[in-house]
Amino acid sequence: MKQHEVFMRLALIEARLALEAGDFPVGCVIVQEREVVATGRRQNSSARINELDHAEIVALRSLFDKNPQANASQLTVYSTMEPCLMCYATMLVNNISHIVYGYEDAMGGGTNLPLAVLAPLYSSKKVTIAGSVLRPECLALFQQFFSAESNSYLQDSLLARYTLSQ
Repeated sequence: MKQHEVFMRLALIEARLALEAGDFPVGCVIVQEREVVATGRRQNSSARINELDHAEIVALRSLFDKNPQANASQLTVYSTMEPCLMCYATMLVNNISHIVYGYEDAMGGGTNLPLAVLAPLYSSKKVTIAGSVLRPECLALFQQFFSAESNSYLQDSLLARYTLSQ
């Protein structure tokens, strides 16, 4: 668990940078053999809103841009928030089998997806998931985001209400 905390602290740095830029505070760090090989943070959740620039996707793009031959089965993805269905499926398709997150996504988290009942591309995957790593620190960033009147992204959503009630 100690190793998970070390890398989650790095993901928290990325999340703080996203928050400072006015974006949703999700940060991601990808690790291979105890070395950070890529980082990413949520982008375009404020001024030019889109749902493509999630921290995990940004980090994966960075990784594969730098190292197209990366052996994804040896990677661990650390994210301050539970990956959504899009990010989780992207990790699965890219053979990433170790995922660690800090705060559960009560509205759109994808890690409870029942892989065994899906098509063969997904049902054959064996994934290890660790949640709630440094949850209080991750939660605090999301509470800060949802408490700021200047942020309109996902305001009054199930996730915002759940986060502010914690």
